[in-house]
Amino acid sequence: MIVQQQKAKIATRDAFGHEIVELGLKNSNIYVVDIDIGKSCKTTEFMNRLPGQHINVGIAEQNGCGIAAGLATTGKIPFVSTYAVFGSLRMAEQIRQEICYPNLNVKIACSHGGLTPANDGGSHQAIEDMGVLRTIPNMTVIMGADYYATRRLVALAAEHCGPVYLRFTRDAVPVIYDEQDTFVIGKAKKLREGTDIALIANGDTVHLALKAAAELAEQGISAKLLDMHTLKPLDREAVVECLDIGKIITVEDHNIINGLGSAVSEVVAEEGRGIVRRIGVQDKFGESAPYEKLLELSGITVDNIVKTAKALLS
Repeated sequence: MIVQQQKAKIATRDAFGHEIVELGLKNSNIYVVDIDIGKSCKTTEFMNRLPGQHINVGIAEQNGCGIAAGLATTGKIPFVSTYAVFGSLRMAEQIRQEICYPNLNVKIACSHGGLTPANDGGSHQAIEDMGVLRTIPNMTVIMGADYYATRRLVALAAEHCGPVYLRFTRDAVPVIYDEQDTFVIGKAKKLREGTDIALIANGDTVHLALKAAAELAEQGISAKLLDMHTLKPLDREAVVECLDIGKIITVEDHNIINGLGSAVSEVVAEEGRGIVRRIGVQDKFGESAPYEKLLELSGITVDNIVKTAKALLS
């Protein structure tokens, strides 16, 4: 059930912190490999309650990746926990060679995804991470839209056999689901039916797309909305269904190159029909500013989604 008011705000990194403790208590094979930032990545409670299942490697992302690969060969299910910019780019070679190439059961669980590091500046804002990792064979790439979606998707990632990249927000985002909602890796979550235009969003932009769809409805425009929480494997069938409408807008907190917009456009191009407009980071680095301001500077806003939809329909 969707919480229409969207009043509560919780960072999805908190969802990871809560869920990983529950998973670790139930399964002694669940490990956390910490890159010395447990306070920020919300793994401190796991360390305190399950010290035998916790390894802190210090500020050594690549070593942590290798240790996680070794743990996986012994039947453990390690979650490497760090910031998204480091867990994707600094560890990229190790992820490719040591985790994805042998198809090991390692999860890369990263906070501070997209523009949510905000005042930390462009060096800490991961705007390329999901795009980079979706190009590596055997990798699954996921970003939950809110607290409840993220908790469920973390649990599903633990059950999934193979490499998974999980991306979380540093900043709080509105709660739009509840604890009864269900998710399937690789299957989009349909939030609204529509006949005039299709909106496809993921992660921290889903609540913006939901508000935009409501505004469009008030103006007599029927918008379908999908939460594409799994970027890879992309729910191709859900995208193809949107082509019956013919006009699609993607919304993401990520570079529009090689992210959600690119993934959807690949399907559309292969099908040979439909039009896509991509809303996201416009192939530029971020800067130091409040999170909402950074979204505004990239056009990742309710107003711009509505404006883009109306222009596309005209």
